[in-house]
Amino acid sequence: MSSNTPNAGKGAIFDLDGTLLDSLGVWDDVDEIFFSRRGIDVPDDYQQAVSPMAFPDIADYTIRRFNLNETPQAIMQEWNDLAFEEYTTKVRLKPGARDYLEHLHATGAKLGVASTLMPSLRDPTLAHLGVDGLFDAVCGIEEVGGLNKDHPDLYMLVADRMGVEPGECTVFEDIVIGVRTAKRIGMKALAMLDDSSRSQWEGLAAAADGTLRDFTTAPQIL
Repeated sequence: MSSNTPNAGKGAIFDLDGTLLDSLGVWDDVDEIFFSRRGIDVPDDYQQAVSPMAFPDIADYTIRRFNLNETPQAIMQEWNDLAFEEYTTKVRLKPGARDYLEHLHATGAKLGVASTLMPSLRDPTLAHLGVDGLFDAVCGIEEVGGLNKDHPDLYMLVADRMGVEPGECTVFEDIVIGVRTAKRIGMKALAMLDDSSRSQWEGLAAAADGTLRDFTTAPQIL
């Protein structure tokens, strides 16, 4: 392990979908079922368009874009119902993630989650994967008034609950907005390559302090 791996007084903040979790296939399936029920083909740009958004914002965007006569609450519940079994039985951690989390935890680093994933999916998934006990703070946008990751509030909340100064935190993200926001408040940001971020990878890599394809090499570049 690298001598630069966080120790006491350091913090590591992880996004979930596409970063810590290998979960892209879940949302491909959910989108396919959701839109097929309404006789709509899934647009090629849909996943990229909604990836930085919070769930309520995705629901609002979907209603507006496709002129759906439905409520955001009903749409979010449908998505939750479609995704729940997948998240709690089939979703896996990215390669090397478990060993990396356990190593950081053992060295005294504080670990946090900053996710737009709904708590009804987020918390059972972390428990199913057996890593929920490793985190000092697990926070979602529902705790910061629904603000997306283009606002610093979620990252600041996680850092505060971990008891770590922003400048001592490293954020792991797979979206450009998240990387830029983290850096704007003095955090280091590492970009994770995921199929969902391939189309924006050049910009994502340029914005970040370093890049990852999985967590097997993370200790050497953190």
